[in-house]
Order: sequence, then structure tokens, then C-alpha cells
Amino acid sequence: MLPSDATLTEDGFAERAKGSILLIACGALAREILALKRANGWDHMVLQCLPAKYHLYPDRIVTAVEATVAENRDAYDDIFVVYADCGTGGLLQAKCRELGVEMVEGPHCYSFFEGNETFAARDEITAFYLTDFLVKQFDAFVWKPMGLDRHPDLRDMLFGNYTTLVYQAQVEDPALKAKAEDCADRLGLEFEYRFTGYGDLETALAARA
Repeated sequence: MLPSDATLTEDGFAERAKGSILLIACGALAREILALKRANGWDHMVLQCLPAKYHLYPDRIVTAVEATVAENRDAYDDIFVVYADCGTGGLLQAKCRELGVEMVEGPHCYSFFEGNETFAARDEITAFYLTDFLVKQFDAFVWKPMGLDRHPDLRDMLFGNYTTLVYQAQVEDPALKAKAEDCADRLGLEFEYRFTGYGDLETALAARA
């Protein structure tokens, strides 16, 4: 359940302003960031999330972040972009440098949830990753966009080079774990469970706070 001081629109998630640091984040991270804010009493941080569906169109992330920074620059003491590169090919980092704002380090959320150094050391080229959000939204963000609901024969072409589905769990939830196992079965992949917690996301926000 969203907190009483929050609103949810079809374009994304935004809290009511009540602080001096604006967090511009991916909608897929809303629950995790809110949990960290509550646990740490970071009431001076204000969360504004852009639509998670932008991950299907990474070029939109850069444009949306730039517009959101421009709209809010004068209203906050600081702005922090809670995105990793997320498929933008370095364009988001370049834009953040141009705008004079900082962002979370790492190539994507799978990396910073596990810890960027740990993730890089694994060098897993045959693993497909899901987070809590993607387990919940598997059909909307994986199964249907890839056309597997209409053409299951695409499975071999899209996932033939993968061997394992790795579920990086932010919270320990048996129901989500069971659903992630089902996702692995649907894709014909081995299943691996890793409880990562919030990883470098928590570290980055704590440093900013």
C-alpha cells in the first residue's frame, strides 16, 4: 500500500513534496526506496518516479530525466537520479554530468542490488535476472513484450543462450519465490535464488542522505 501522502498516476509515481532532496527514480524501484526512506527516517528526501515501462524504450529515460530535473531544479537543494545506466549506452550518465546532478553507479539494477563489485566478479553471461518488481510484473515486462504469449516458439530464439534464471530478492517472500520459480519453468531455465536485499541502492541513498 502506498503511504497516505503519495499519489499514483498512469504516468508514474510521485510523493508530495516535503523535503530538500529530490530523488528521480525508476518506477520499478518505488517500493524499495519508500521502504528505505521509512526505515531510516529520510523525510527530507522526496521521491518522484518515472514510468517503469521506459525500460522497454531506454532512450525515453534520458529525455524524461532531463525534463524532470529542469522542472524541479529551483524547488530543491539537491537532486539525485536513482537510475543506473539501464540500457542507455552511457547517455544517461553524460546527461547527468551536463545537468550537474549525480546518479547511482552501475550498469543496471541487477548489478547494484547485488553490489556492483560482486556482480562484476560473477561475470555471468548466461543468467537472466529478475528482481521483486519483475517477478510481480513478469507478464507485463517480459512475457508479453517479447511476444511469448502469442508465439511460444520464440522462446528458443530469445532465451536459447541462457541457462539460469536468477531471482535477486529484495525482501524474503515465499510467494514471490514460488512465482519466480514458475517464471524459470516457463522459460525453460534452471532456477537460482539470491537474497540481495537493497545492495548498493541502500548505500547510495545513505551517502546522499
